[in-house]
Amino acid sequence: MSFRGVGVGDEAPPFTLPGTGGREYSLEDYRGRPVVIVFYPGDDTPVCTKQLISYNDGLENFSALDAQILGISTQGVDSHEAFVARHDLAFPLLADTDKSVAGAYGTLGPLGFLRRSVFICDANLTIRYAHRAMAGLTYRPVSELVHALQEISE
Repeated sequence: MSFRGVGVGDEAPPFTLPGTGGREYSLEDYRGRPVVIVFYPGDDTPVCTKQLISYNDGLENFSALDAQILGISTQGVDSHEAFVARHDLAFPLLADTDKSVAGAYGTLGPLGFLRRSVFICDANLTIRYAHRAMAGLTYRPVSELVHALQEISE
């Protein structure tokens, strides 16, 4: 398992994970449009809740750029379903319970905990934006992510 993971210019590591809505999600399903991959430490934690609600509240900004948001954490699908229902989230949350996808993206800290991270892939699934937080107390705002999406669509 690499702690470095991937960066800007790298091909996004492929994945297929179970998620909300009773289905599996593959990164490849979104080829042809931008994808915002959000790794977050945990359902119903204070900062994660604020982060995902803010992205949900800004969904029209992402949709206007045809971008798909995928949230990924290590909790199981049942936890994700409850979290989505509680906060009326309109994008899927995926369960990386064995941390294999988090490892491939380099979002695991030295003790194996998920670091709050965001990757934006272009339509060819090449990473064009990467941010890994050292401390999970803040998150990337919608405006920053939308700006990054606008830059890759030019």
